[in-house]
Amino acid sequence: MKRDHTMAEKRAKPVARIGLIGAGFMGKCHANAFRSVAGLFDLPVEPELHLLADIDEAAARRSADALGFPRSTGDWRQLAGDPEVDIVAITAPNALHAEMAFAALEAGKAVYCEKPLSVDTPSARAMRDAAAAAGACTLVGFAYLKNPMLKLAREIVASGEIGEATSFRGIHAEDYMADPASPHSFRTDPAGGGALFDLGSHVVSVARYLLGPIVSVNGATATIHSWRPDAGDPGARRPVEVDDRAVFLAEFESGITGTIEANWAAAGRKMQLAFEVAGTRGSVAFTQERMNELLLYPADGARGRRGFTRIEAGPDHPPYGNLCPAPGHQLGYNELKVIEVAELLDAFAGGRPAHPDFAEGFEVQRTVDAALVSARERRWVDVASV
Repeated sequence: MKRDHTMAEKRAKPVARIGLIGAGFMGKCHANAFRSVAGLFDLPVEPELHLLADIDEAAARRSADALGFPRSTGDWRQLAGDPEVDIVAITAPNALHAEMAFAALEAGKAVYCEKPLSVDTPSARAMRDAAAAAGACTLVGFAYLKNPMLKLAREIVASGEIGEATSFRGIHAEDYMADPASPHSFRTDPAGGGALFDLGSHVVSVARYLLGPIVSVNGATATIHSWRPDAGDPGARRPVEVDDRAVFLAEFESGITGTIEANWAAAGRKMQLAFEVAGTRGSVAFTQERMNELLLYPADGARGRRGFTRIEAGPDHPPYGNLCPAPGHQLGYNELKVIEVAELLDAFAGGRPAHPDFAEGFEVQRTVDAALVSARERRWVDVASV
C-alpha cells in the first residue's frame, strides 16, 4: 500500500515538457540527461521528452526515434513556439543560439543553451537582456562547473582554508584540431570560432566560478595551421583566420592576477581543463583528465612531510551520492550533464534563476572577446569596455 501511494505521488508531480533543438553529440547528452535525472534526483517536477527539431524532417524523425521523443519537426521555429513545450534545449551550432533563444523567450519558454552563449558580445548582451525582460529561467551548459570536485575547490578557496588567494593558473587544452588535415567547420568560422572562443570560455567560466569577475586582460593568439581543407570542396584548402592557441593575463576584481590558456592543437591532450589556485597558506589544483580527484596542499604541514593530498570524489561531495553510493567508483561527463539538468529543473520548478544563467554566460562571452581585442590591438583591455 505504501508503495502504491509513493508511486501515485510520483505520477502526480508536475511535468516539464522538453523541446530539444539539435541531435548531435550535445543533443544526445541532453536527451540522455533528461531521461536519467528523475531516477537519480528527487525533483519537484518530472521531465518529459516531447519534441525534437533537427536539420530536416527525415533527420528529426530518425533522431526522435533514437532518443525517445514522440514528436519531431524539421523546423526549429515550430518547436520554439510550440505551446506544449516548457523548456527549450538548444544544442545547435553557436551562430544559431541567439535567434533560437529569442524565439523561445518570446514564446515564454525556459531556455537551456549550450555554451558559448552566442558568437559575440552584442548578441550575448541582447540574449541576457531578453531573458531578464521575460523573467525566464535560463541556463548555459558549462557542465564542468557541476563537477563535485569543483564545488569542493570553491568551498576551500572561499573558506580561507588555503589562506588568501594570490594567483590563478588555468588551461583548457585538447588536440582535436592538432591535425592540419582536420577540415574547416563551424569551429573555425571567423564569425565565431577559434580555440579561445571554443575552449577558453570553459576555463574563463571556471576562473569566475572560483575567484569572481575578471576586470582586465592582456592577450596573445597564434594560428598554428594556416590552411585547412574545405569540407565542401574536396581537394581545396582555405586559409584559417582564427586562433589555434590563445593565452592571456587576467586581473580579477579582487586584485588577484592569473594566466588563462586555450589550445585545441595540443598534441596528446584530450581534456586538460585544469587550474591551480595558490594562496598564502596552501593551494588547490585540478584537471578534468582526472576529474574525480582534487589536490590540496596545506603549507602548514610538518617539514619533510609537506605535499599535495589527493582527495577522491565520493558521497561526502554532493551530489556524487545521488549518482553512486561508493567513493572511488567515479563519475563521468554524462553524469555532469545529469547534475546540470537536475539543477535546471529545480530552478525551473521553483521560479528561481539557474547558474550559470544568461547573465553569467554574457560575462564569460565578453571576457573572451576582451582577450581577443587585446590580442589584436596588443594592449590591456578592460572587460567592461567590450
